[in-house]
Amino acid sequence: MIITLFLTFFKIGLFTFGGGYAMISHIREEIVEKKQWTDSNELSDIIAVAESTPGPIAINLATYIGYKKAGFFGALAATAGVIVPAFAIILCISLFLDGFMENKYVSYAFEGIKCAVAFLILKAGIEMYIQLKKNLFTVAVFFSVLAALAILDFFSVSFGSVLFIALGGIAGITFFIVSSRLKGSKND
Repeated sequence: MIITLFLTFFKIGLFTFGGGYAMISHIREEIVEKKQWTDSNELSDIIAVAESTPGPIAINLATYIGYKKAGFFGALAATAGVIVPAFAIILCISLFLDGFMENKYVSYAFEGIKCAVAFLILKAGIEMYIQLKKNLFTVAVFFSVLAALAILDFFSVSFGSVLFIALGGIAGITFFIVSSRLKGSKND
């Protein structure tokens, strides 16, 4: 299992460009659909926790899934698997960085990669929204955040994602408390 974890996350790390968010759809495909190590609902929960904890989301996801499957050494193997490809590629690029970035073919390749990465991030977001348990609260929070991001982007206001995560958590707790109290008063 430890070797399988390392190789699975090594493949994810090697063949996914664009960072952690771009990896989410690839991780979902490997972990949920192919390996069936977890289901979509649990993966969505893991993504929420991984996003709200320090560190890159892909590493946090790999660490959690590795730990779930094989304990400490599984977490170590999965984390190493997702880190090693990026480290090796960055190390090679840094050795030839000046000439590498001036090459027009490399420049064009990166433009194409940026477009593909944007699609992968959008795909991951759509998959998470589809898996979301939809009710009035979750839909309202989703569209409120979407509207806030659009407005802030329109006015070129820099706004940290951590604040959105914290506000979403506070809204969720508030909704739970209010709905619990309303249910309690109806039962009285």
